[in-house]
Amino acid sequence: MENEPDHENVEQSLCGKAAEEELNKAFNLETSLSKFSYIDLDKELEFKNDLIDDKEFDIPQVDTPPTLESILNETDDEDESFVLEDPTLLNIDTIDSHSYDTSSVASSDSGDRTNLKRKKKLPDCFSLHGSVMRHSLLKGISAQIVSAADKVDAGLPTAIAVSSLIAVGTSHGLALIFGKDQNQALRLCLGSTSVGGQYGAISALSINNDCSRLLCGFAKGQITMWDLASGKLLRSITDAHPPGTAILHIKFTDDPTLAICNDSGGSVFELTFKRVMGVRTCESRCLFSGSKGEVCCIEPLHSKPELKDHPITQFSLLAMASLTKILVIGLKPSLKVWMTFPYGRMDPSSVPLLAWHFVAVHNYVNPMLAFCRGDVVHFLLVKRDESGAIHVTKQKHLHLYYDLINFTWINSRTVVLLDSVEKLHVIDRQTQEELETVEISEVQLVYNSSHFKSLATGGNVSQALALVGEKACYQSISSYGGQIFYLGTKSVYVMMLRSWRERVDHLLKQDCLTEALALAWSFHEGKAKAVVGLSGDASKRKAVVADRMVEILFHYADRALKKCPDQGKIQVMEQHFQDMVPVIVDYCLLLQRKDLLFSQMYDKLSENSVAKGVFLECLEPYILSDKLVGITPQVMKDLIIHFQDKKLMENVEALIVHMDITSLDIQQIVLMCWENRLYDAMIYVYNRGMNEFISPMEKLFRVIAPPLSAGKTLTDEQVVMGNKLLVYISCCLAGRAYPLGDIPEDLVPLVKNQVFEFLTRLHSAEASPEEEIYPHVRTLLHFDTREFLNVLALTFEDFKNDKQAVEYQQRIVDILLKVMVENSDFTPSQVGCLFTFLARQLAKPDNTLFVNRTLFDQVLEFLCSPDDDSRHSERQQVLLELLQAGGIVQFEESRLIRMAEKAEFYQICEFMYEREHQYDKIIDCYLRDPLREEEVFNYIHNILSIPGHSAEEKQSVWQKAMNHIEELVSLKPCKAAELVATHFSGQIETVIKKLQNPILLFKFLRSLLDPREGIHANQELQISPCITEQFIELLCQFNPNHVIETLQVLECYRLEETIQITQKYQLHEVTAHLLEKKGDIHGAFLIMLERLQSKLQEITHQGESNEALSLKDVEDTMVETIALCQRNSHHLNQQQREALWFPLLEAMMAPQKLSVSTAPHLPSEALKSLTMQVLNSMAAFIALPSILQRILQDPVYGKGKLGEIQGLILGMLDTFNYEQTLLETTTNLLNQDLHWSLCNLRASVTRGLNPKQDYCSICLQQYKRRQEMTEEIIVFSCGHLYHSFCLQSKECTIEIEGQTRWTCYKCSSSNKVGKLTENSSEIKKGRITPSQVKTSPSYHQSKGDPAAKKATSEPVLDPQQIQAFDQLCRLYRGSSRLALLTELSQSRSSESYRPFGGSQSGSAFNSIFQNENFQLQLIPPPATED
Repeated sequence: MENEPDHENVEQSLCGKAAEEELNKAFNLETSLSKFSYIDLDKELEFKNDLIDDKEFDIPQVDTPPTLESILNETDDEDESFVLEDPTLLNIDTIDSHSYDTSSVASSDSGDRTNLKRKKKLPDCFSLHGSVMRHSLLKGISAQIVSAADKVDAGLPTAIAVSSLIAVGTSHGLALIFGKDQNQALRLCLGSTSVGGQYGAISALSINNDCSRLLCGFAKGQITMWDLASGKLLRSITDAHPPGTAILHIKFTDDPTLAICNDSGGSVFELTFKRVMGVRTCESRCLFSGSKGEVCCIEPLHSKPELKDHPITQFSLLAMASLTKILVIGLKPSLKVWMTFPYGRMDPSSVPLLAWHFVAVHNYVNPMLAFCRGDVVHFLLVKRDESGAIHVTKQKHLHLYYDLINFTWINSRTVVLLDSVEKLHVIDRQTQEELETVEISEVQLVYNSSHFKSLATGGNVSQALALVGEKACYQSISSYGGQIFYLGTKSVYVMMLRSWRERVDHLLKQDCLTEALALAWSFHEGKAKAVVGLSGDASKRKAVVADRMVEILFHYADRALKKCPDQGKIQVMEQHFQDMVPVIVDYCLLLQRKDLLFSQMYDKLSENSVAKGVFLECLEPYILSDKLVGITPQVMKDLIIHFQDKKLMENVEALIVHMDITSLDIQQIVLMCWENRLYDAMIYVYNRGMNEFISPMEKLFRVIAPPLSAGKTLTDEQVVMGNKLLVYISCCLAGRAYPLGDIPEDLVPLVKNQVFEFLTRLHSAEASPEEEIYPHVRTLLHFDTREFLNVLALTFEDFKNDKQAVEYQQRIVDILLKVMVENSDFTPSQVGCLFTFLARQLAKPDNTLFVNRTLFDQVLEFLCSPDDDSRHSERQQVLLELLQAGGIVQFEESRLIRMAEKAEFYQICEFMYEREHQYDKIIDCYLRDPLREEEVFNYIHNILSIPGHSAEEKQSVWQKAMNHIEELVSLKPCKAAELVATHFSGQIETVIKKLQNPILLFKFLRSLLDPREGIHANQELQISPCITEQFIELLCQFNPNHVIETLQVLECYRLEETIQITQKYQLHEVTAHLLEKKGDIHGAFLIMLERLQSKLQEITHQGESNEALSLKDVEDTMVETIALCQRNSHHLNQQQREALWFPLLEAMMAPQKLSVSTAPHLPSEALKSLTMQVLNSMAAFIALPSILQRILQDPVYGKGKLGEIQGLILGMLDTFNYEQTLLETTTNLLNQDLHWSLCNLRASVTRGLNPKQDYCSICLQQYKRRQEMTEEIIVFSCGHLYHSFCLQSKECTIEIEGQTRWTCYKCSSSNKVGKLTENSSEIKKGRITPSQVKTSPSYHQSKGDPAAKKATSEPVLDPQQIQAFDQLCRLYRGSSRLALLTELSQSRSSESYRPFGGSQSGSAFNSIFQNENFQLQLIPPPATED
């Protein structure tokens, strides 16, 4: 070891002189790294509250933190065992031991297994934040690395460490030390290739705080320490950790005598450097053994000089990341574990990452640890409390859409992430916003895969660590002083944050002026992210940015004029300026530089007329929103002229009322406004420009007064002017400016007095001799009485009770009365409005007005005048409003009621009666008022149902309703019935007695009893049968055609009495219907038969004139009779059926027996068709031989006239042949289907079952657990397997018909079938569906075993199989095929002589073939070959 330093000095001199001279001659050491000393933002930590503090939650503290040994002995909670995805990763034979770096991930996608996770893509943030990072190639260093590899066989770069020097390790064991000055000169070349051959490649580097020592870790496990001032080798350490493992990390702590190393065995060691009596030693202590979990990343907490006294630094914290968890331990004063945190689920190929940084939270600076593995970054804030204990607080996660391979803090608010496809992502930590994305595949980043696989020592590492190492690049990236250095295979790149000015300039160079302005404004407002270079207080920063923005705005204006299209359509030029000019206006106003906007910018843009016009139009929204005040007179004048020229006068008016027009020519503006009908602007100019409030009123009066006084209709323009005048007067009297704002307080009393004086003028200025007195009030009353009085009412509300105000009010009221009462040219509505207004004023508690009461009597006479029937509803409504406004106190109530009744003002009467609680009289008011008579029902219902009325009042209302019940029923029978049913269901008979008119009674009962009328009465309404029968009798009188359908919905009636009623009115169909309902089928049939016979007799005796109509009657009656027979044949025996069908057949055939001479006009063909219809209908119920026998026994046909019935018989035979063919075809199809179904069922029953596992699902032991026992095993169709003993212990058996059946324990419990003691009937119904079961012995039994013989016996269908068969049968949509076959066999066996004979089983049996839904889809039978 003593000779080793000399050897190193020789090597150093060789490399330091020869190599350095060679490189300096060969390359011009240029560099783009002009400035390294950017302000470290750690020195600018602003004590602001963290944006995410309210989302923080503390990790709970424990009383005694775990020891390191206890954590090492913990088992990793991994659900899945680790499986190496690519077995070739550890194939050492195929990897060159000197290939220490992988190629660029971007080109080879080295080990990236997470591409499938990229679900979304963040938007491009360039336009929002500009270019945040500046990345530069260190040309001098890069060139010398390449030269060293070529000239002195230094090998390829493998590791980098940066402090105030840059150290690069190579694959042949050399450490190249470069300066960080502009020349990037090679300062030292440490080590030699011979030592590199012995130690292997440099796999890790570390420089201490004062940049005096360099630690080098080698691929074969050795560690060397160098003096960076002299280049001497100080220590060569070979026994610090187990041999045969590569150094993955070596890190100095803040203590220069303490370092941490991590090897490829996953162990972590503490190295303590000592110097005793001139001898340098190194002591090693194991902090974490890789046998309990491999650590692949370590990160000690480094504090900057200004934070060296921070209380947390005394613990010398170290973060370690294993493959399953991270640990934070304290090395001082004694070894202690402060926190553990498991990763949770993650991709085993993702790289664990750790990074410390001091951040300001809650006005305190504390270290924050960022750690991640995969696509989620966790932030942990570490604090020290007063007791000296460390607390860890979890901060907001950062969720990403990519896997990380590097995490670097660039300052306390900004982090730089590198993903697995070599893209850099710059993220603002607090808002989690992505500021920029940079592709760095050109760097050709060096990966540390070979060291993690420990190829130099034979590859003796775990598969998990080797898999992580595929994407490990810990030693290729180093950060220092706000700069990040990236080591490539042939180059070194540096990344740093751009200054704010540089970011703006970068956008300007790319001609993105709008984006540059937006970015500069974000700096101005303090909303930008990753800001560098702005210092001082807020006002100073804003001033600096504002100056730069003004420069950009000038440049922007020049560019807008310069790039204007010279030729083409004017619209193109306008669009160009509309895109550019608003930006200038926006930012000038945002910067509050109106001086700049209206002087230099306006002068510059005025050079182009189009640009000038666009500029003026841009000002409009700011003026309208009052964001722009104080426009220069020249711009204001140009603005008005521009909009005038473009005929945008509405815009001019909107602008004028928002501008200070004192500097303009008032007369010219007023003239322009009047000519263009800009009345708002005109009033505004008078008010603001001249403090003149009356002149605008006079100008408007002169326009609308003449046509109103002449009785002419106003034009739309004049109506607009009148409305504006009213609003203007209202504003003036209320102290508000028109159209917006307020009148100055000192002018308010003056303006009010002027307006009142104007309104109360006896004559207007320049009045003609014919003008009536008080023209202004008269004009406004004629224009809109109600609104003018509303304006006065609002004004009176604001008046204070001083003497002048009282005088003004009384004078206005006197003028109003004089104008309106003494003139007949006002309508009743207008007069009523006046007195309603007066009544409201007089009703006020503090009223001071005086109005003669006789005037109210005159108004009452005027409104109730019986000799004038015009405007009846209008007069009534006016009087009602007058009374409701408090005017009732002005009248004598009895006189008022008399006059109202005389004038038929029923609403007035109702108002008066309601005041006196005479509710019964109000009913008369409703009934007499044709407009409101239908509302009487709701009124009565409300009085009777709403609480608050006394019993006497309700009784009087009901008595009045009973007295008028006929009127109510005639008005709305349905409403009347609902009223009676709801409130007085017990007095229905009394109501019926009062209804003398039978038609009214019929309508009332129909509404009450027929549910189709839809009354919402009480469901428990009790109706006696006699009332229902009375309704049925009325129904027979007034609506006989709807009796049957009404009887079908009625419930409460007696059959005998109802039959007598229908017989009384000779409604035979109704009588037959009731007899059938009673059960007298034969009696009902006889009535229908009698009707049919009478209709047939009419045909035989009448002429040809009504033949078609009579035939239609016969057919309808016959169809009803057939339907009666068909409905009841199912419940009758054969003899009873024949008693129905044969008389019907006889009745239809009787007319056909008459000779041609007897009935010359008989429609024989039509009757034959009807007879055939009867035969077809009865064939389903009467056997064919019986029908033929009955026909042939007829005395007429028995005499040999077979030809006459030949058609009937042939038709019957055709029907028989068709039905026989149909039956045979159907039977064949069903037999084939049944055979196929039974074959499939038998095959499924006899098929073997395949268990899912070879162990019992209850005891979890192999099914052949006890060889000495011959215990049966039970396999279910669901795949579960059990020992019979285990199933018995769980009571999984069901008794069915004396036999024990098994049920699957797992399925029955998981499906919550639950109770296994259900009876057999429930099982057969399908409520429990046990699995198919097969039982077999644990081992093969001998041939003589009785159990084996039992197993080979004939199989039978158990209940489960029967259930499965039923399910197959139900697959047929319709009646069960088995049911079809059953009925066919029964029909054939019991009545083989009838194809569709009726069953004798009584009313309980319904034939499937008689079901109207029964359908068969048949194919034609196959063609037979001759």
